[in-house]
This record gives sequence, structure tokens and C-alpha cells, in this order.
Amino acid sequence: MAHLDRKKKLLKRYGLKAVNRPKMTPSHPTKKAVVLSEVGHKLKLIRFGAQGMGHNYSAGARQAFKARHRRNIAKGKSSAAYWADKFLWSPGGSKKNPPKSQKRVYGKKR
Repeated sequence: MAHLDRKKKLLKRYGLKAVNRPKMTPSHPTKKAVVLSEVGHKLKLIRFGAQGMGHNYSAGARQAFKARHRRNIAKGKSSAAYWADKFLWSPGGSKKNPPKSQKRVYGKKR
């Protein structure tokens, strides 16, 4: 019973609805947070994603992220890279266009 009380208290403290379900954190330097349930009733808060970064708007950016963080993604659910890969860099992730400051048009004269 103590485990359930601790879990409820932690979820309420960070404003999360459930374990292993990320939530946006607009007033924090990271984009999202998730509470992870580990073996032995351990709970762990993981924050991931840089607030000032753009979106996964190109296949090249997605490929570069996965290449840079391959080892950390392979560590599994206990790493921030795993959650960023799953929710921020997956092909079905954000459909937003990048901000104008990040758009680059090559081959055209301005």
C-alpha cells in the first residue's frame, strides 16, 4: 500500500496522469517529463527534450539524432534518449512545421 501512496504522491507532484505516460512541461527547460516504474517498485522521474529545439521535420535530422544517441536509446526505458526517440523523433511524432528561423531553402536565391 505504501508503494501506491508514493506513486500517487509523485504523479500528483509533477502533474502526471499515469506511469510511463509523458507530459509537456512548459515551465521547465525540458519539453517533457515521464515517471518510470522500475523493477522493485522504484519510481524514477525522467525529463527529456530541449525546450528551445525545433521539431522532427526532416528525415535527415531524425537519422542524425538516432545515430548520435544510438547507445543511450539501447539502454531502454530508463534513459531520456529512449523517450525522446519514442515521442519526439518518431516518424509519427509532431506534425508541426519548423519555425521560420530554422527553415532553410537551398538552391534558391533570396
